[in-house]
Amino acid sequence: MARTDRLFRLLHAMRTLPSPLTAARLAEETGVSLRSLYRDIDSLRAAGARIDGERGYGYRLIEDVALPPQTFDRVEIEALVLGLAEVRHFGDPALEKAGASVLAKVAATLPSRTEQHLLHAISKVRRTEARFPAIPDMDVIRAGCWHEEALFLRYADKDGTVTERTILPLSVVYLDSKMTLLAWCCLREAFRMFRLDRVREVRAAGTSFRPRRVVLLRGYLAELQAGRPFVQPPGSPHDELT
Repeated sequence: MARTDRLFRLLHAMRTLPSPLTAARLAEETGVSLRSLYRDIDSLRAAGARIDGERGYGYRLIEDVALPPQTFDRVEIEALVLGLAEVRHFGDPALEKAGASVLAKVAATLPSRTEQHLLHAISKVRRTEARFPAIPDMDVIRAGCWHEEALFLRYADKDGTVTERTILPLSVVYLDSKMTLLAWCCLREAFRMFRLDRVREVRAAGTSFRPRRVVLLRGYLAELQAGRPFVQPPGSPHDELT
C-alpha cells in the first residue's frame, strides 16, 4: 500500500472509530506493523494534524489537517446531528455507516468548542425499529442510478403477480413508510414508482442510458406539473432495452 494511501486510511480510522484508540487497534485497522503505525502518527503530526495521546495510552484526533475547517452555528449543528441520526434509522447498513463516517469527519474539522456542541447536541432521534425494511440489493439499485445503467427487475404487484421488465433507474425516493424507486419502465413505456419491498430480483442489465438521467428527471417533473404523459426524447435506447 502506498504511503499516502496508508496515511489517509489512518486518518479515516481515527475520524470514525471511538477514541481513544490504541496503537494495536489502529495498526490492525490500517494493516501495518506497530513500528510503521508510530512512524505514520509522527508523520501526520509533522504535517499539522493535532493527535492527542502517546504510546501505551491511546490516541485521539483533535484536529484534522486533511480537511478544511468548518464553521457552523449551534442550530446548524443540531440540524446536522438530527439529520444524520435519522439516516441511521433508515434500515440501510451502507447509509448507516456513511452517516457515522460523515459525522466523524465533520467533528474532526471543528474547533474544539464547536465540536463539543456537536458531541453533546440536544436534538436526539429514538426509534424502536428501523423506519424502512432492509433491501438486500440496495447497492445494485444505487449503482444503477449513479452510473445511469439499466436494471432488470422482477417485480410483484399488490396482488403478488410477478412481472419482468427492464427499467432506467433515476432516483430512490423515501416516503413516509416505504422506499420507492423512480424509473422509466420500458415495459409500460412510462414513468413508474416501484416499491422496493416488492422487488423480487434486480440485477444490472448491461446497458447504459448515459447521459440521459437529467433529461428524464426533467421530463418527469414536467409531466407532474403539466398533468400529461412524458414523451421519450429522440435517440432513446428504449427499443434496444426491451
